[in-house]
Amino acid sequence: MGISKAAFLFLFLLGSVKGEILDDYLRTDGVWILTRNKQFYKTYNEKECAEKCEAERNFNCRAFLFTRKKLQCLTLAENSKMTVTFNSTEAVLYEKKIYLLQCKKGIGMDYRGMEAKTRRGIPCQKWAGKTPHNPKYTPEKYPNAGLDENYCRNPDGDESGPWCYTMDPATRFDYCNIPECEGQVLYTGEGPTAECMQCNGEDYHGEVSRTESGLECQRWDAQKPHMHAFILKHFPEKDLKMNYCRNPDGEPWPWCFTTSPTKRWEYCNIPRCTTHPPVSGLGSQCLSGKGEDYRGRIAITESGNACQHWNIQFPHKHGWIPDRYPCKGLEENYCRNPDGEKRPWCYTINSSVRWEYCAIPRCDGTEQGFADVLVQVPPSEECYRGKGQSYRGTTSITVSGKKCQAWNSMFPHSHEKTPDRFPNADLRDNYCRNPDGDNSPWCFTTDPSVIWEYCNLKKCDDHTPEPAKMAPNVGPTAPTTSDCINGNGKDYRGTVAKTGRGRTCQEWSSQKPHSHKYFTPVTHPRAGLDKNYCRNPDGDVNGVWCFTTDPEKKWEHCEIPRCSSSEHDCGKAPMRRERACEHYSMCDASPGSWPWHVSLRMSTNVHRCAGTLIHPQWVLTAAQCLQESTEPSSYRVFLGIQNLNAAEPSLQIQSVQKVLKEPSGADIALLKLNSPVTITNHVKPVCLPETSRMVERNRVCFLTAWEKTRGTNTDNRLKDIEFPVLENRICNHPEFLNGSVKNHEFCGGFTFGSIGNCKAEVGAPLVCQDKGRFVQYGVTSWGLDCTQPSKPIFVQIPSFVSWMKNAMATG
Repeated sequence: MGISKAAFLFLFLLGSVKGEILDDYLRTDGVWILTRNKQFYKTYNEKECAEKCEAERNFNCRAFLFTRKKLQCLTLAENSKMTVTFNSTEAVLYEKKIYLLQCKKGIGMDYRGMEAKTRRGIPCQKWAGKTPHNPKYTPEKYPNAGLDENYCRNPDGDESGPWCYTMDPATRFDYCNIPECEGQVLYTGEGPTAECMQCNGEDYHGEVSRTESGLECQRWDAQKPHMHAFILKHFPEKDLKMNYCRNPDGEPWPWCFTTSPTKRWEYCNIPRCTTHPPVSGLGSQCLSGKGEDYRGRIAITESGNACQHWNIQFPHKHGWIPDRYPCKGLEENYCRNPDGEKRPWCYTINSSVRWEYCAIPRCDGTEQGFADVLVQVPPSEECYRGKGQSYRGTTSITVSGKKCQAWNSMFPHSHEKTPDRFPNADLRDNYCRNPDGDNSPWCFTTDPSVIWEYCNLKKCDDHTPEPAKMAPNVGPTAPTTSDCINGNGKDYRGTVAKTGRGRTCQEWSSQKPHSHKYFTPVTHPRAGLDKNYCRNPDGDVNGVWCFTTDPEKKWEHCEIPRCSSSEHDCGKAPMRRERACEHYSMCDASPGSWPWHVSLRMSTNVHRCAGTLIHPQWVLTAAQCLQESTEPSSYRVFLGIQNLNAAEPSLQIQSVQKVLKEPSGADIALLKLNSPVTITNHVKPVCLPETSRMVERNRVCFLTAWEKTRGTNTDNRLKDIEFPVLENRICNHPEFLNGSVKNHEFCGGFTFGSIGNCKAEVGAPLVCQDKGRFVQYGVTSWGLDCTQPSKPIFVQIPSFVSWMKNAMATG
């Protein structure tokens, strides 16, 4: 999402002052803003660019961009509240503060905010419009009054404040409800009544449910018109109620998905509270707890590396920009803890060390090393039973000796295995755990080049005493031979009726002690919601669950073992190696690294498209690949190869038994092979995503494609590139694809064409990493030149998973 500023701007002046003219602007380093209405000038510094903005006659200049290397000045008609922003290391954005204020001073003659409705909720008429009212005050007559669009203004100095002509023929004008910048909006600190916010609004619990442009918010528990991953069950502490504006992901401002199919999301116009939140004096100059309130001036890591300044993007690019997070204390290059890490940290000026913890003295005088040890764990806990899902020891070293990353940290690896999502898995600190039923306890590592590893733990022998149960007086349910799950357990029909913590499940047809209306035998007749047995009616990726009979705990996951099976292990690439080429560049894939990527050929063996093995007998590709013929005998599938022309030992060739195109016309199709493939290290299926669950932000994704260039010795080799997923709101911007991306599609790539060699291929997969597995979220459809911004375009696989599974089940 972009950057948003608001009413805190009148409290202090920011930016690098190079002349009085810049005092009226808010400076943000490393940001680019998209707008069609702009003018280019050659200037030598920011002050000259500001003078160009003040003198601009082509439009009302609200902001300007200055690029240091090119000495280029762009005057802009829009600011960050009106359009999309991106990170761009060379640019500096200056925005006129007067246009960022969402509150008024005095009678508001200088108010330039974007409120466009009256205090009674009637939309305002445009100042340049003639209907339904013929205005006395127009932009032509009052060019300095800021009469833009239909925003509330006070061109005549009305003592009652900003007003506007209304769209109601019976009401010529009315006043607008603009809060005072000082003394009027107060922070109450009480959840639902607090209609102002502190800091980034992460603790905002108010009931605003419209965006800053007036769009109604989509309910958080709905997946239409926009699919998303912000589900109350997965974010229980984020208060995702109704359709109220919230900030569950640390954005600069509360936001919501909108009910408009053409506008995925937007920020909400929540004013900042004029009183500051209480700050504890304890710990401000020393380490208390995790040090989130530390405001000391230590600027060196525990290994002696100097810290990088927070407002600088070199040598490490990052998102912790001080202007975006005004309450995190990101001053100079001082050690801070803005993200709830174990203790304060910083990026380093060492290009080979991205970040490290800092050595901050504790307020109680103890050493940091002792602070991380919470409890003394009995020796029996330093081994694990079964798969180790009940292990609660304190080992935090992997089998190769790497230190574990804290579970609540997103550095150096972003992930979904957080304490909030796995409340029963005891994801404390950086201790080894097994929250997802893997073979043994594991952890993410602090090595940026190794995402995760199993831990250096032994399996308990039969004579090791059992550790004490976490829930006393409740014995575990002994599973029967049928009480095991495959995959995420959506088809589980066993009789386990207790959660992993031993709580008894509430009956699905009951509304006591927990009222719920979405998961009942009536709403989900095919989900097997019998009695109070554990089930997975919503396809939770983490497995089966139930509502509990504990009034204090609404729901919990159930701990049911996985079925022993010789079936394929989807999404695993055991031969994959770390990429040797540059980050975000397309290069040769290592052999066996993408064992699901296939070559779809005509019966003449001419390569036509890429495809993906999603099941031992099914391939997914683009429907346009099948235009020449709908006869299955016209196609062959080549699997297990790295080069289109080479005769490799791992090659498997399959003929096609059936061709199925998606019935609504989406650009995807299924091919049923004549027989199941032989699963090897070079031939494996990829995993499919949850139904109606789109890929989450910050997930590591990869695009693969066959390189079909000629004239080099690397002709026709499989290529890969780490590839970001973009929001459709970005790609559909007029400067990019101008609304061409449909609702069942999504875009990817880079916002500015900085990749020298990147060519996508029709039918090829976009896969994203979830720990040691890869899940396919997209099929490449069009816009194949990925050196260009916001390309290529993919078909959203989650929208069609139900069709695919039904087709394979009946095919």
